[in-house]
Amino acid sequence: MDVSQKLQIVTASARFDICGYDAARSMQLATRDPHRFIYHAKLPGGGCMSLFKVLQTNVCTNDCAYCVNQVGRDRPRAYFRPEELAGLFMELHRKKLVRGLFLSSGVAGSPSRTMQEMIDTVQILRQRYQYQGYVHLKMMPGAGYDCIEAACRVANRVSINMEAPTAHHLARLSSRKNLYDGIVERMRWAKEIMSQHEGLVPSGQTTQFVVGAAGESDRDILRTTGALYREIGLRRVYFSAFQPVIDSPLEGRSPTPPLREHRLYQADWLLRVYGFSPQELDLALNDKGNLSLSRDPKMLIARRQPWLFPVDVNRASYEELLRVPGIGPISAARITVARAEYSIDSLEQLRKMGVVTKRAGPFIWFSGASAHEKQLCFLQEIEDEPGDVPSLAGAIQ
Repeated sequence: MDVSQKLQIVTASARFDICGYDAARSMQLATRDPHRFIYHAKLPGGGCMSLFKVLQTNVCTNDCAYCVNQVGRDRPRAYFRPEELAGLFMELHRKKLVRGLFLSSGVAGSPSRTMQEMIDTVQILRQRYQYQGYVHLKMMPGAGYDCIEAACRVANRVSINMEAPTAHHLARLSSRKNLYDGIVERMRWAKEIMSQHEGLVPSGQTTQFVVGAAGESDRDILRTTGALYREIGLRRVYFSAFQPVIDSPLEGRSPTPPLREHRLYQADWLLRVYGFSPQELDLALNDKGNLSLSRDPKMLIARRQPWLFPVDVNRASYEELLRVPGIGPISAARITVARAEYSIDSLEQLRKMGVVTKRAGPFIWFSGASAHEKQLCFLQEIEDEPGDVPSLAGAIQ
């Protein structure tokens, strides 16, 4: 099998592993794109980076019910030798088709053996080709400590996919994976290694959930997500809407609506960037523990806490401003700076600061505001008391 044939096989399998927002759309584009191995990852400050997104091999001994590469499934298999894959990446890099590498793999044989070949690929890039650019390297569930340490020494970002938020849900998807001992323990090892060696893994570690594959609720996902941020210090959590795979145990299950993935990203943003507590996020959930597909979670949280509003934009703290729909971190910071110099007394002033005034209007107040601007229109009040914040061990049981 020549390199182009191998590339076609493994990149078709790699598209299900997510390293950026809007997973469903990315997979659709990858299916149509003749250069499907190029993944346009969005950057935090805007723009994107073109990554060579590839598997070392799509051979796998795991039986994950959602996965295109699961053991026993009849599909073409391919494997890249470390030298072969490193050379292919450098050829693409020299042609300026890609700027970085996203390297994952199926588990062929033992997790440590597979991961060592991935590490060898990156070491060839670093040492033989003197490549100093971006590398996102997957950690294999069950891999040894030495492999995790070596990965942290050569990669800019490392990740290991949880796929499901609790041990109970993961057991529905795979009989061969152990959530705590095989996955979370590797996350803790990576955290420990990064804390002991300053400068390692500058882009941190991440994980991914396959949303809807195991019948989990959004509450399950968000509670585990919050625990991962608090206890492991993950940089990001990614959400991939489940898409059924032909000739797999879940081929008859309905695909997860992309909008559910989108709502989870919105809730994650509130948790990770806005500093919302898990109890606040509970206010956006319905009685089944799921986010509304028709309503923005931040708006629901605000409407279910009418006693907090309206806030005086000239007096409210930065944290109070962040709870207002239509006000984000940048516009909240602009408000706090501007009001030190002059009084804010119009929606037009706020609009120029980046506030979405149509959303924010009912939740804010300032001197001279019209009756319309002061009007509040809440849908409903909170009905249930939020629960305690679970630890990571408690969240994933």
